[in-house]
Amino acid sequence: MAGAFFGYSIYSLGLPLIAFFAILQMFSWSIGLAMSGMIMRVGQSAESFAWAAVFILMPVSGVYYPVSVLPQWLQMISWGLPPAYVFEGMRAILAEKTVHWDMLAIAFGLSVVYLVVGFQIFQWFFRASRRAGTLLGQGE
Repeated sequence: MAGAFFGYSIYSLGLPLIAFFAILQMFSWSIGLAMSGMIMRVGQSAESFAWAAVFILMPVSGVYYPVSVLPQWLQMISWGLPPAYVFEGMRAILAEKTVHWDMLAIAFGLSVVYLVVGFQIFQWFFRASRRAGTLLGQGE
């Protein structure tokens, strides 16, 4: 629809779009693993926290506006998240017609770190739920 109404094609971002998408996917896996582990351990009551966590991360990640408009203390938090680099990199492609490979590399490195941490959190919650015997009590 963006192409029909505004003459814009997402494919104008080129091949870096695939890399940016892969980085966002890796970060979402890390969040998903951590939240799944927490739901496994605590139960369905933690599901509302899982949804809230995603919505809390979105404004800080630079999804809606550039990171530079955030207060300084919030910018420091934002630059610790891979999506901030991804969305700033995509904005640079659209505005400057250039790819910031440094942002892509930092986002990839952070996504790998978050993926490892997310997996470790999942394993920790999984072991804790096995010890507590709460795995069999899951369900609607």
